[in-house]
Amino acid sequence: MNGPDPLTGFVAQHVRGLPRSGIRAFFDLVQGLPDVISLGVGEPDFVTPWHIREAAIYALERGKTSYTSNLGLLRLREAICDYVRRQFGVGYEPRREVLVTVGVSEALDLALRAVLNPGDEVLYHEPCYVSYSPSVALAHGVPVAVPCRAEDGFAVRAEAIAARLTPRSKVLMLNFPTNPTGGTMERAELERIAELAQRHNLLVITDEIYSELTFEGEHVSVAALPGMRERTIFLHGFSKAYAMTGFRIGYACGPAALVEAMMKIHQYSMLCASIVSQEAAIAALGNGDRAVADMREAYRARRNVIVGALNAMGLSCHRPRGSFYAFPSVRATGLSAQEFAGRLLREEKVACVPGDAFGPGGAGFVRCCFATALDRIEEAMRRMARFVARVRG
Repeated sequence: MNGPDPLTGFVAQHVRGLPRSGIRAFFDLVQGLPDVISLGVGEPDFVTPWHIREAAIYALERGKTSYTSNLGLLRLREAICDYVRRQFGVGYEPRREVLVTVGVSEALDLALRAVLNPGDEVLYHEPCYVSYSPSVALAHGVPVAVPCRAEDGFAVRAEAIAARLTPRSKVLMLNFPTNPTGGTMERAELERIAELAQRHNLLVITDEIYSELTFEGEHVSVAALPGMRERTIFLHGFSKAYAMTGFRIGYACGPAALVEAMMKIHQYSMLCASIVSQEAAIAALGNGDRAVADMREAYRARRNVIVGALNAMGLSCHRPRGSFYAFPSVRATGLSAQEFAGRLLREEKVACVPGDAFGPGGAGFVRCCFATALDRIEEAMRRMARFVARVRG
């Protein structure tokens, strides 16, 4: 059939204009190519630790296949509160201030849908995770990007946020350590941002899914700063630190009125997270610190190798203090990020993500995920160095 599909007329306008994920679009090209080393999709290469998988298996063996409370199992919510208090220094009440969700992605969607009215503006720092701007648009808000600079280690500055404020500004979204840059925040700058949020009456939504994968310095949650707990929705989950991506389990903590609003949406859409995943999450929080530490040290070693190799071949790359992503500039090659990633894939069979996928601020960069085996990273760096040398003549 030629011409536009007449069924597109049924698609809502705010959905029709959404782009497809730049990550997924690029990796459609990867499928079926032999001998490709992927530095692409942000997923741990570790299998979920055995004691967590065992808890899921045991839950099934005991016939735990029912719905749970919309908020999630109380035992899990209590364990989350204990963990968040210990790890982040913020106290929450498990019966009214915690919601268990289907991954952090659902938690973010619920938070935005619960607080935004049409036309409300949401500030977020960029480059950023691909879903942030579309999630705001799907909640009928207006996404407002705040640029971050490589020379600042891709931290966001309070003055950059202030420059984008308008009378319609309602929410500030933060994600540190950051996907795709590995950027983190110093306490002093985060305090300036907190003061700005209070002065301008902004609600803060903080996504701290990579917090356990902080390699240097302290991880500070904005929710723990004075005056911020009551204006912050804290999002976290199990996918990255515990290698539990397929379990799809996350959570949101915040003031009771906001959690209640999120739960109202959750109960009519997802109803509840999988009980098997919730049982696995209880096991993760109960006895997962050693496994997390071991995986973090492996990522640290890989980071050191990949960042050293990228800089040695002439691709300027800051040293990420968290997450499992390196974000080198490819401008020295004279190629755009799209050209660089496409040619590298075709000519050397190494897959990385063009930085443009993470917003206009990512132009001229590529994302290299080092959540893959060290020997594969070393081989990928050899291939990439060969490619860069050839391109630069």
